[in-house]
Amino acid sequence: MELYTYFRSTAAYRVRIALNLKELDADYKFIHLVRDGGEQHSRDYRQLNPQGLVPTLINGSAPITQSLAIIEYLEEQYPQHSPLLPKDAAGRARVRALAQTVACDIHPLNNLRVLQYMEREMRVDKPARDQWYRHWVEEGFRALESMLACSPATGRYCHGETPGLADICLVPQVFNARRFECDLGPYPTIMRIERACLELEEFSNAAPENQPDSQ
Repeated sequence: MELYTYFRSTAAYRVRIALNLKELDADYKFIHLVRDGGEQHSRDYRQLNPQGLVPTLINGSAPITQSLAIIEYLEEQYPQHSPLLPKDAAGRARVRALAQTVACDIHPLNNLRVLQYMEREMRVDKPARDQWYRHWVEEGFRALESMLACSPATGRYCHGETPGLADICLVPQVFNARRFECDLGPYPTIMRIERACLELEEFSNAAPENQPDSQ
C-alpha cells in the first residue's frame, strides 16, 4: 500500500491512525500542502486525486480518496484486524454520526484551501480568519460533547472500550483546535477521550510531530 500524506493534514492523520490500529504497513509518499504553492496541485498528483487533496491510498488498484472512504475500505478489506465499527447497526450509525460531525461539518469549513481562499481572495486578515476557525470548531465541539457525555454508549473511547472510527476523527480535530488556540475547557468528555487515545501507540505514532515530513 501507498499513502499520500502530509504531516499536518487532519484527514491524512485519520488514515495513519486507522492503518496503525489495523496493523497495516503503507509506504508513505509526502505531499507538501504549502511548499511551492502546494504540491497537491501538481499535474502528476492531480492524476491520482483530481481534487488535489490528501490523503490518497493506493492498494494495487485505482486510487482511493477521501479519508472516511479509505478507512471504510480498510475496514471491509481487512475485517480480521481490529474492527473500527461496532457489530450492531445502531452502534455503527452512532459511530458514523460522531465521525461525520467532525469530517463533514467541522473540518470542511476549516480546511486549508478554505482558509487560503479567505485570506487571498476575500482579503480576510489573520485574526478574523482564526476567529472563523474557532467559531466553527466550538459549534461542532459543543454538539460532540453533548453527544458523548449524554450517551451510555460512551466508554473509555467514543463508543465503548475500544477505539474506532469516531476516535480516529476526533483526535486529529482536537490537534488542529489546539493549533488555533481554541478554548477546550468546556469539553471535558472530548478531552478525556483524547487523552485515552493518545496513550495508545497507534495514535501517538500517527501524530503530526512524529511524521518524517514534520517541520
